[in-house]
Amino acid sequence: MIPRYARPEMVAIWEPETRFQIWLDIEAFAMEAMAALGTIPAEAARVYREKGRFEVDRIDAIEREVKHDVIAFLTNVAEHVGPDARFAHQGMTSSDVLDTCLAVQLTRAADLLIGGVDRVLAALKKRAVEYKTTPTIGRSHGIHAEPTTFGLKLAGHYAEFARNRARLVAARAEIATCAISGPVGTFATVDPRVEAYVAEKLGLAVEPISTQVIPRDRHAAFFAALGVVASGVERLATEIRHLQRTEVLEAEEYFEPGQKGSSAMPHKRNPVLTENLCGLARLVRSAVTPAMENVALWHERDISHSSVERGIGPDATIHLDFALHRLAGVVEKLVVYPEQMARNLALLGGLHNSQRVLLALTQAGASREDAYRLVQRNAMEVWRSPPPRAADALVSRLLSDADVRGFLSAETITSCFDEGFHTRQVDAIFARVFG
Repeated sequence: MIPRYARPEMVAIWEPETRFQIWLDIEAFAMEAMAALGTIPAEAARVYREKGRFEVDRIDAIEREVKHDVIAFLTNVAEHVGPDARFAHQGMTSSDVLDTCLAVQLTRAADLLIGGVDRVLAALKKRAVEYKTTPTIGRSHGIHAEPTTFGLKLAGHYAEFARNRARLVAARAEIATCAISGPVGTFATVDPRVEAYVAEKLGLAVEPISTQVIPRDRHAAFFAALGVVASGVERLATEIRHLQRTEVLEAEEYFEPGQKGSSAMPHKRNPVLTENLCGLARLVRSAVTPAMENVALWHERDISHSSVERGIGPDATIHLDFALHRLAGVVEKLVVYPEQMARNLALLGGLHNSQRVLLALTQAGASREDAYRLVQRNAMEVWRSPPPRAADALVSRLLSDADVRGFLSAETITSCFDEGFHTRQVDAIFARVFG
């Protein structure tokens, strides 16, 4: 993670101070539960809560000697608590603290990510409604296919991010588990009621069965969900990048006053934000495979997953959080050019209506093979004609084609090129997407 692509709210979740405060809360809550069960003195739990504090630098110094982060933390806290600190961590193992803390951090991160998706959804819905019936050409393989509307384009991305929100909600629920089960997860040295108490206090669920660590399939699912969301970010960013190309220029990123596009070429207005988003999406997805590989640990535990999660936890969540808010900003300020969309729509002289003529021919009695051949024969002639291409180029050829006129009247042929047809189902689709 670098500050350039980080928002303070998400960074704070991964700061050492936050991590150690969660550790302190876990230990204090566990002591409260043990005191209630009568396994440690109630006074010790009270003193630990009141006097417990830490210094990051001191923990780091102790760790350099003992080579164990949790022991270093407990030692530092004990320096402030005094003799009652001996009742801390009773029957617990390091993974109880580390895994439960990570669950808290990932849950908090998920909440911020869901908020980011909500901002993207709001921006997409507003702009989709704004351009609900604005005609534009739909493309497949990058080639003009059939008309759609710019609102429908954005509505499709809205639907995807609505699914992504559900994925994040599910991932949050799966990762939000607490394990205070002691060595190898048997509860031999700590009462299960301690785990239940700590889980409730932290807003987590109880891990049904741990192997000393929380099973890493949960984490794999979490980072996989982040990867899917990142792919949605990249898909929309890539669409905007294509639309901003000089030869297309149907939409472009907002160009700030005073912004410079190139160090050499003063005329440039580059899609730098969406290009950046595509790069950030790759970084987020790079966490998915290591998270999957963390699932297969040795026996009841090893720590091969630990170094991985120290990296991918902060990096993936911070990068995706930044990307979501940057994407929302791009959509909110996106500059749209309906006139250029209309020009591009007319660029091929009506070729995009070829399927409507094909269908009309088959309904009039022509075989599909013959209908396809008749339409393609005329369409290819229009394709080869030099620009500027007349909007009625294909109509003219079809009207003069005796084979086509053998099946279709001039009125029917002309009706196939009614450019209003692309909006006929927009209301129905919007109702599906937005309710």
